[in-house]
Amino acid sequence: MKLIKKFKFINTILMVVIITEVIFISYHLINKKEKYIYFDGINAITSNDNYYVGVGSNNDNDMHFEKAKVSIYNTKKDKVNDIIYNIGYNSSFFGVVLDNNDIVAVGSYEEDISDREDSVRKALIVKYDKSGKILFQKDFELLNNSRFTSIVKYKDYYYVTGQSVYKSTELGNKSGGAILCKYNKNGKLIWCKSYGSNKSAIYNELLVYNNNLYVVGSDEGYLGIICKYDLDGNIIRYDNYKSTDDIGFSGIINIGSNIYVSGSNRSGDNNTAMIAMYDDNCNYIKENVYKTDKTSRYNKLVVDDNNDIIVIGTIYMEKVVNHNIINDYNYDGIIGKYSSDLEKIDAVKYGDERDDYFTDIIFSNNKYIVAGYSSYEDGSYMSKFINYSKALKVLEVE
Repeated sequence: MKLIKKFKFINTILMVVIITEVIFISYHLINKKEKYIYFDGINAITSNDNYYVGVGSNNDNDMHFEKAKVSIYNTKKDKVNDIIYNIGYNSSFFGVVLDNNDIVAVGSYEEDISDREDSVRKALIVKYDKSGKILFQKDFELLNNSRFTSIVKYKDYYYVTGQSVYKSTELGNKSGGAILCKYNKNGKLIWCKSYGSNKSAIYNELLVYNNNLYVVGSDEGYLGIICKYDLDGNIIRYDNYKSTDDIGFSGIINIGSNIYVSGSNRSGDNNTAMIAMYDDNCNYIKENVYKTDKTSRYNKLVVDDNNDIIVIGTIYMEKVVNHNIINDYNYDGIIGKYSSDLEKIDAVKYGDERDDYFTDIIFSNNKYIVAGYSSYEDGSYMSKFINYSKALKVLEVE
């Protein structure tokens, strides 16, 4: 995995905006020897009636390694506990689920010095009690560079998505690519299925509906992928959408039997934020794109109590200095609301800081709560919550 310098490549930046965001940025920030830059980011959030839980990573340690973290907040979103995963070298969490009072987080980590030197990671699932005690921790790999990206609890099992691929410099014919795994509550792996290219395919998120598993991600050739499995891991249906960006489809929800996915529509060199609708057999129905002259994508979606779809994403454009395009970008968050028929109700841009990244959203207490982080003029990156009303007005930033 190559380090990023000043967000040099467009495709890499699109990867940065979602679940792989903290891995790439933090590698650059942590390992940049000439200057230490503080980083703290949230990749995913969940909640119950008593508290919120966010997962991500920060580099607040003597060696400035990226360390996976679980942060617990009270109902006012005051942080009451930070649980740092201090095993191995660099690490990050990308998905989280609550199981009663236990917290199950998934991500990736460098287990030993050889992983660090080779810039590869193992997929990771860790179960904590609320005090931060580890109940189990398991790593996973089919091929030599692996990560888990999201997790859903259904009945007595955890279903996890991710990726296990060869490094770009290596060749091989073993199965890998996008992965879907099933664990029991004690951390025992029941099964794992792979799909697509063993160099690039990834599953980003999953949905359980009508006793089936729906997963979304990307495959080589700018393909967005949506696949349907039964609960035993047998693939039932799939569809490839051409074409998207490198991330492909990154979010998934359902309203009744309609499935909605978020991503970016690729047309030539332009990427435009998009929501697409499928039926429950993965047949494409329709889509709607966010019209802008800038590059954009929709990252995650949530359904509110009116069956409206709330979606968050990112807009960015190249910076211009003295009429010259420089090798850097400006990033703004965006939140949109759509009807269940994909008619746009509203879309609002957020750009209070130098750069703003929206990574996850939940609907709680009649508000849309957006998690992410921002960069500031001193170079630091700080996590934040932004609370929106149903009219998409900012209520508070925490």
